[in-house]
Amino acid sequence: MIKELTPTIVRKIWGGKKLEVMKGFPADSGAALDPIGETLEIFDKELSYLAKFIDTSDELSIQVHPGDEYARVHENSSGKTECWVILEAVPGAGIYLGLKPHVTKDVLKNALKEKHAINELLNFYPVNRGDFFYVSSGSIHAIGKDITLAEVQQNSGITYRVWDWNRLDEKGVSRELHVEKSLDVINFDPKFNTPDFFRRKYELFKAEGPSELCHHPDFNLFILNLKKGESYQRDLSLITRPCSLLNLEGEILVNNKKVNSFCAVTLEDESILSVTAIETGTLLIIF
Repeated sequence: MIKELTPTIVRKIWGGKKLEVMKGFPADSGAALDPIGETLEIFDKELSYLAKFIDTSDELSIQVHPGDEYARVHENSSGKTECWVILEAVPGAGIYLGLKPHVTKDVLKNALKEKHAINELLNFYPVNRGDFFYVSSGSIHAIGKDITLAEVQQNSGITYRVWDWNRLDEKGVSRELHVEKSLDVINFDPKFNTPDFFRRKYELFKAEGPSELCHHPDFNLFILNLKKGESYQRDLSLITRPCSLLNLEGEILVNNKKVNSFCAVTLEDESILSVTAIETGTLLIIF
């Protein structure tokens, strides 16, 4: 069975306008509404993973996610490791990911206490379409402004906000921070704060055939580029989890079912995955 998925709109103060266009949503008419920051594309309580699109007009908070063990004890949840595929970015836009080599737990703790600009303690990576990053639990990070990306992650919503750019809402109130828990779970070891650890890749949309991006106990992630008329097949008989597809660009046929750009499907009880490109494009395969 091929299950068509209906996205869930998530509005954020840092959201943008791109997802309205990508997804064909009606333009917002209510001035009081926050813009669309995320659309949850693959989300089911029975799945160990989820996938979403994110679009930003402002920086996200600097944050960190706990690992499985800490999350089970403190949140009764799984942890959260995630991956990003950059779809669009204005020149100079980038992400904050990992701590600079000199930043110890005490350095970060003191900077927070003194209300310093915490982004200055993180590595900044300018990004372009086709870049990939693996963001492990324990990795401090923030998505910068003017970026549109696809995110695949463990099925967990546990986020600890470290610092929020000293932002205030319309009532003059700042969002809640989770400093103590953040300091508990941030990985300060320099070898886990490098581009190699974050598995940075480039120009994914130019790769030929399927490329594995991430192998995690809760999800495996592949990217597949197909030219118009090309096909791809994979045996699913030995895969124990449902397989999902997040279509990034170009109409495709999935087991003879049409899937539009920026849409998602999940395959349940299917022994074969068969994809044919109606148009040249790119998709993510998750299982």
